[in-house]
Amino acid sequence: MRKLALSDEILLNIEKPARYIGNEVNSVMKDKNSVDVRFAMCFPDVYEIGMSHLGIQILYDMLNRYEDTWCERVYSPWPDLDSVMRARNIALFALESQENIKNFDFLGITLQYEMCYTNILQILDLSQIPFHTCDRDWDCPIVIGGGPCAYNPEPIADFFDIFYIGEGETQYRPLLDLYKKCKAEGCSRKEFLIRASQLPGLYVPQLYEVTYNEDYTIKAYTPTVDGVPATVRKEIVSDLTNTVYPQKPVVPFIKCTQDRVVLEIQRGCIRGCRFCQAGQIYRPVRERDVNMLKEYAVKMLENTGYEEISLSSLSSSDYSQLEELVTFLIERCKEKNVNISLPSLRIDAFSLDVMEKVQDVKKSSLTFAPEAGSQRLRNVINKGLTEEVILKGAALAFEGGWNRVKLYFMLGLPTETDEDIRGIAELSDKIAMAYYDTVPKEKRSGRVQIVASTSFFVPKPFTPFQWAPQCTKEEFLEKAYTAKHAIMEQLNQKSIKYNWHEADASVMEGILARGDRRLCAPILKAYQKGCIFDAWGEYYKHDVWMETFTECGIDTAFYTTRARSLDEIFPWDFIDCGVTKEFLKSEWQRALHEEVTKNCKEQCNACGAASFQCGICTMKRSS
Repeated sequence: MRKLALSDEILLNIEKPARYIGNEVNSVMKDKNSVDVRFAMCFPDVYEIGMSHLGIQILYDMLNRYEDTWCERVYSPWPDLDSVMRARNIALFALESQENIKNFDFLGITLQYEMCYTNILQILDLSQIPFHTCDRDWDCPIVIGGGPCAYNPEPIADFFDIFYIGEGETQYRPLLDLYKKCKAEGCSRKEFLIRASQLPGLYVPQLYEVTYNEDYTIKAYTPTVDGVPATVRKEIVSDLTNTVYPQKPVVPFIKCTQDRVVLEIQRGCIRGCRFCQAGQIYRPVRERDVNMLKEYAVKMLENTGYEEISLSSLSSSDYSQLEELVTFLIERCKEKNVNISLPSLRIDAFSLDVMEKVQDVKKSSLTFAPEAGSQRLRNVINKGLTEEVILKGAALAFEGGWNRVKLYFMLGLPTETDEDIRGIAELSDKIAMAYYDTVPKEKRSGRVQIVASTSFFVPKPFTPFQWAPQCTKEEFLEKAYTAKHAIMEQLNQKSIKYNWHEADASVMEGILARGDRRLCAPILKAYQKGCIFDAWGEYYKHDVWMETFTECGIDTAFYTTRARSLDEIFPWDFIDCGVTKEFLKSEWQRALHEEVTKNCKEQCNACGAASFQCGICTMKRSS
């Protein structure tokens, strides 16, 4: 029987000890002496968040299929355990073996959002791994990062040996083989990293030099070692049907954020919303075969005992076999009382029909994401939704028995005016009015409930809005007050509830999203001052962050509110995500001219993703 890393005394005095004991259903146990490579896969946030992440589930399953590799999981200890571990000098451990992370060959860290960066340093610190790659030797694991934030790895470049750019299913086997070969040959750690940098999709930051202009914009980005590529091209899975996918995902002991089977039906999105990073970096759209999905759905439900299955996609409505898949799931799930979750659906007649079949309409609310209140601004962001479509969808929903609607908007979008902001209130009111116009008085179950929520816009790399200035905190709050007062002026204001996000965190996210290597020092210093779990409002310390930037000589406005020229070199320009910078420039110009671009099914817009020769790029268009 394995020995737990934490004593009973510690476990009984912390919140949710089940986060740290491992041994869950479907977790993989191996003999450490019978494998060549030990891989710690880390989500730098609390267990409940990390266990909900599909990417780690896929890679955990894939790596553990290799006979020579044992992949284990690690998550950020919650502050209560964090303080105990520091006080008692307990090293961070993996859940499966309960052994120190420092003893592993690889530490893989997924980078899902910028506000987790101090948690990465917590992981390294508690694992007794030096923060900086230049201070590590073979006694330390190779620290590798991947995920959407790896598309601008520069703010955390000093802390990682390797960044994996793109989808993780393709290059881990060659990387592990190279590692074993280099160890057998007695190579230095530096030589291994040089050779690793020559594998597709792998970026080794210490092998590149950044030079700056006087105004701190980037002058050049150059490799310092011969043979190291000047451009790193993202990796992509061209055939999603015949690739690895977990049939036995690990089942947590405690309720997680997404406590259900997750079935990824496709990757990518055809829509081309200009604010959306995922819609650009995951191009082109690739679908999984419907028969494969049926088979996996049945097996995953059998192997987990979950009572809910979710169809994962950036835009589920665009999956070509959705009707067939949903019909199959309804038949299989109703006899076992398994719920079906369908996120990311467009609100049209088909989608509502599907939702009516799979949901208890009395218990569910309906979600729209218009993102902008006016048609003008929806054209700017290329949302592809007209007011007519929104109101028609709402009316169909009300006819179908829904009386609760959630609306998601953004404030601070490029070219936004007060009129656009007031449009949020006016659209919310029109949707409320549609309820009273559609549902006869005798059939109403009380007042319609409209919840309008606004987040603050953060420009992201590899989007047409990467050139856009971000609003200041004060501007964000002013916009939120404008929206709030406009809602209070509406006829149906008692039916409308308004929420908005914290502005401080959005400003911070904006700094980190478009940052460069100069941010490595303040990130480390902020962590040393106690910044951790920044994604959690109760722990985020905005004043400490701003103080730290000042101490490090960083002007935060340089990364947020500054306007960018079209010829500026960005910190992420050495990465080739498939979508060309010229296409993004043209989309930025089209946004400023309020011009709509058709989706990928209607026409090819020559974004560059066709170079991967797969998915929708190889299919015949409808026009």
